[in-house]
Amino acid sequence: MAITYKDSGVNIHEGYKSVNLIKQYAKSTYNKCVINDLGSFAGMYALTKQYKNPVLVSGTDGVGTKIAVACKYKKYDTVGIDCVAMCANDVLCHGARPLFFLDYIACGKLSAKVAADLVKGVSAGCKQAQMSLIGGETAEMPGFYQPGDYDLAGFCVGVVERTKIINGKHIKPGDELIGISASGLHSNGFSLIRKVFKDMNTKFTNQAIWKTLLTPTRIYVSAILELMKHVEIKGMAHITGGGFIENVPRMFCTHGLQATIIKDSYPLPPIYKLINQRGVDINHMYNTFNMGIGFVICVKATDTQKAIKLLKAAGEQAYKIGYITKGVKSICLK
Repeated sequence: MAITYKDSGVNIHEGYKSVNLIKQYAKSTYNKCVINDLGSFAGMYALTKQYKNPVLVSGTDGVGTKIAVACKYKKYDTVGIDCVAMCANDVLCHGARPLFFLDYIACGKLSAKVAADLVKGVSAGCKQAQMSLIGGETAEMPGFYQPGDYDLAGFCVGVVERTKIINGKHIKPGDELIGISASGLHSNGFSLIRKVFKDMNTKFTNQAIWKTLLTPTRIYVSAILELMKHVEIKGMAHITGGGFIENVPRMFCTHGLQATIIKDSYPLPPIYKLINQRGVDINHMYNTFNMGIGFVICVKATDTQKAIKLLKAAGEQAYKIGYITKGVKSICLK
């Protein structure tokens, strides 16, 4: 008897089924700039004529081990939002408008329904980020991943006028930092989280804590693009893995500047107090988690209150959380 691909653990017909289920979610994100259909060898996206000297800005990331929580509790339709957020928020940091996204799903044994749920989340995230899902890949890899295991990553491309790139070169002492609230832990530090919360059915705020942990990452694209029309933003930082300690200094273009973060300038979400009670050192937490702030922007001191007001009008919770000085340390928390 001839050996087939299915005998090796790969079901190409389930793959065809997943593509048919996924198409509806991808097409729902299309705009007039998408010039090919799903199923082509590559995605195609036409730049509009509004840009005089456009610069493409790209970012790639994954969901990390947060997806292990999603797989364990069979809740697949939100981690796609996390995947988009990790990429779109990064691209946004340089003033770029996200244009299009491609996803990559890997698994041990493909379920078309699970793949479709994952892409359903990706589609929802793309809509929040105002971009199109124009392609992707689903890889069934038996023997490498175990049945029931899934991984999710993505790639985003945005565009910005060269003269409007935000790279921190205008940041100077006296500027102030605004923190925009996170929706939860977002998608970082989950290897530690899974060690801290071994029983994720533990009740937290009247529900199993795994439900809280799977709250999707907030996407800041709409609010920030609108804010940039009214306020000069000098620098931006997406607070992901490495927390404040690693990410805030990334907005600087030159040495000799120090960002001071005032830890009690905003309310610390209860989940972090619980993590601390479970044995994680608070200083380590500021180097691992977002600590309730998902995005930080730097503006002139005279623009701080205006920016906070505009962010709140856009549906965001925003706080003055720090300031810029000269200093040998890139960041100081106090």
